Amino acid sequence: MSNVGTPKRRGPYAKSAERRRSIVDAAFEVFASRGYRGGSLQDVADRVGLSQTSLLHYFPSKADLLVAVLNKRDAEADTGPIAEDGDFETTLVEQARFNESVPGLIELYSVLCGESVTTDYPGREYFVSRFARLRGEYSTELVMLREQGRLRAGVDPERAASSIVALWDGIQLQWLLDPSIDMAACLKDYLDSIILPEPEGAKLR
Repeated sequence: MSNVGTPKRRGPYAKSAERRRSIVDAAFEVFASRGYRGGSLQDVADRVGLSQTSLLHYFPSKADLLVAVLNKRDAEADTGPIAEDGDFETTLVEQARFNESVPGLIELYSVLCGESVTTDYPGREYFVSRFARLRGEYSTELVMLREQGRLRAGVDPERAASSIVALWDGIQLQWLLDPSIDMAACLKDYLDSIILPEPEGAKLR
């Protein structure tokens, strides 16, 4: 007899995966509000109704949980919009606006990034690699724009790439303290100052 239409029972693996997700979600909130140093495993365990011992069954250490939280942060940020025409400036500005709309995303990033300069911080390599990757990606995009004649004279792609990263992170921090600041607009102003508009009719060719 066919079992079509009969709900499948959820096995222990599915339940374990769901529990892990709930723990990571709770840690995301704790680390965003208290930081990695200030937020304890007990804080996380309390939010999901577990003992700290039970939590360690899913994540053997606080550092392991931090890695999972950073991966969650990246996964949520990666769901942001991408400009249909692949335009570098538009993609960055739209990503900035999207980040504002995800609860806790900017708070988590800013707090953990600030902590990454402290001694023996387990997430340090994540941020070192992230900054290097972003500088490389932005520099490549700016070199391409220079080849298209769209980068303003005198702009060095590598230095400009570092400036974009610095501006974005700095504006996010100010926005956390004063939400009236328009992060995306500030980012666009800088990009407009180094990138020339695309010639009229260029997209029609």
